[in-house]
Amino acid sequence: MQTTSLWEQTLTFFPQYLRELNDRHAPGATVTVVGASDGKFVLPLAAAGYEVIAVENDPQALYGGEILLPGSGLAHAPSLTQRIHAAGLTSRVQIQPHDFFHAELSELQADAVWTSCSWHYSANHRRPLGEFIGRMKDLLEPGGLFGAEFMMPVEDHHHLIEHYTTPDKLFRHFPSDTWEVLLTLRTDPFTERPHVGQPHDHTHRMGVLFATKPEHLNQGTRA
Repeated sequence: MQTTSLWEQTLTFFPQYLRELNDRHAPGATVTVVGASDGKFVLPLAAAGYEVIAVENDPQALYGGEILLPGSGLAHAPSLTQRIHAAGLTSRVQIQPHDFFHAELSELQADAVWTSCSWHYSANHRRPLGEFIGRMKDLLEPGGLFGAEFMMPVEDHHHLIEHYTTPDKLFRHFPSDTWEVLLTLRTDPFTERPHVGQPHDHTHRMGVLFATKPEHLNQGTRA
């Protein structure tokens, strides 16, 4: 499903995640999106028949308003709520307008969880990366699907920030007695065109990890 998200043209592994989700969970299952932004991932999940919990506390995403677009100047960005309503998907999306760590965990429980480049934002650096990943894992029951794409180090200072990580390092957060890592991928450095918040061409390197907590593995050990 194509959307008019401000982030529509940025690289993502989300299509691979959606295929994995479709293989493991039928429409009607619940997916929590951590860092829902303006709905780039929320809308296609809801359109595919999933019940979506959209976690987002950025005022621009929640309420819309003027935004500076590279090359075209000021424009009006619709809110997450407006985009969901315009797509006719209101009944399938529950917005949690909270910081991820301040929302009630019981209200975020889901069959699957997805995040895209959310933990590398400086606002999330006040907590160790392991806490962010651990809370995402805690949302899932055995059989749940974990998916995260993330920024890898490119510039020298990125190597000093654990939130710019690699698939190999993330692998350590998923012990084999309670989790099964399904997929890890990484890109070479690539040039991305200007987008919101970045007015010039810039270099990224991205990774992704999918994991599941199979029902047949030891459920008595907390990961």
